[in-house]
Amino acid sequence: MENQKSHWENVFANKNPNEVSWTQKYPKTSIDYLETLNLPLTSTIIDVGGGDSNLVDALLEKGYSNITVLDISEFALEKAKKRLGSKADLVHWIVSDITEFNPEIKFDFWHDRAVFHFLTTKEGINKYVSLIGNAINNQGHFLLGTFSENGPLKCSGLEITQYSESKMTETFKENFEVVRCFTEDHKTPFDTIQNFQFCGFKKK
Repeated sequence: MENQKSHWENVFANKNPNEVSWTQKYPKTSIDYLETLNLPLTSTIIDVGGGDSNLVDALLEKGYSNITVLDISEFALEKAKKRLGSKADLVHWIVSDITEFNPEIKFDFWHDRAVFHFLTTKEGINKYVSLIGNAINNQGHFLLGTFSENGPLKCSGLEITQYSESKMTETFKENFEVVRCFTEDHKTPFDTIQNFQFCGFKKK
């Protein structure tokens, strides 16, 4: 964990949003998917690996009132808090490696864009699968985005695991049924393209 943590603290301490590939000015895909679920605004929502992503801003603007943002980098979360100003007090902030996360509540919607694919060992992947199986309410929802088999093999200098629709659905089939899967080209701040595989799941 320490090597991973120091890596990400260094990234967020030294790079602005326009200098990292994952930046989105507005998280349209994630918000559009969430809105199709018609969840109550009081639903428990977690953005895993949220860092200084703009998703939390969009969720607050939509009126969601029970939001958690988790990231391994404390520096990333501090940047997000600073950006949000007084609105940051409306959000639960958690600094944790995802494989060591022990949630105190269960979630109605779990969002992960580009965390899961950094898990490259069977042990790490199994920990995540077990965690999410326990951390989401029955009939709760899970939106996962990773690099596809047509996407990059690395991100931020780290190896990643690519996923196809079939590989992703097979990984989570024990506890989740598929709602919808799709691929998407993400245009980075450097005008390059990264192909993502997304799947939306519902807890069985």
